[in-house]
Amino acid sequence: MTTLNPAMGRVLKRLHYPLDVILMCVRWYVAYPLSLRHIEEMVAERRVCVDHSTVHRWALKLLPVLEKAFRRRKRPVGTNWRMDETYIRVKGEWRYLYRAVDKDGNTIDFLLRAHRDKTAARRYFEKSIAQNGMPETVTIDKSGADLAALEAINDARETPIKIRQSKYLNNLVEQDHRAIKRRTRPMLGFKTFRCARIFSPVSN
Repeated sequence: MTTLNPAMGRVLKRLHYPLDVILMCVRWYVAYPLSLRHIEEMVAERRVCVDHSTVHRWALKLLPVLEKAFRRRKRPVGTNWRMDETYIRVKGEWRYLYRAVDKDGNTIDFLLRAHRDKTAARRYFEKSIAQNGMPETVTIDKSGADLAALEAINDARETPIKIRQSKYLNNLVEQDHRAIKRRTRPMLGFKTFRCARIFSPVSN
């Protein structure tokens, strides 16, 4: 346990299961399109009894800690961004997941919002810039909200971000979104906004 991140060690200490079992179950849940009951059955085949609700609790506790640790070790991203939104179901309603990738397909950042509008888009760009630095170019689709958000950010800059609008240049981020939907489909949507916020960053 001494080699673990201190925050991770504190969480694992309270879970009362072998470390390898906990991490294996959480990894399966976020890496593959499996339901919680699928994981319960797969672990049972290995002669380990873990209820599917326990796996869910492990994921809720561990994923925020893992996401923070991964963010600290994140490699620098490029300055040419491709940004788009997709939608995921939360409590039976559609919510919007903002994501961007650089030209090599590396994830810039993500943000889950209840609405798709200028305020949400601007919040996403400000968060991404704070974490990754200022981009030179951002490619978006024909969304007026995204364009208005970038123009508002440019108003406060001496050197503006170059804005490109094209529905064809965002294939990389659209592939990113398809991976997320493939992963979240077995979940049949999220029960709470908190769950969606926790799982969305690691579902890619």
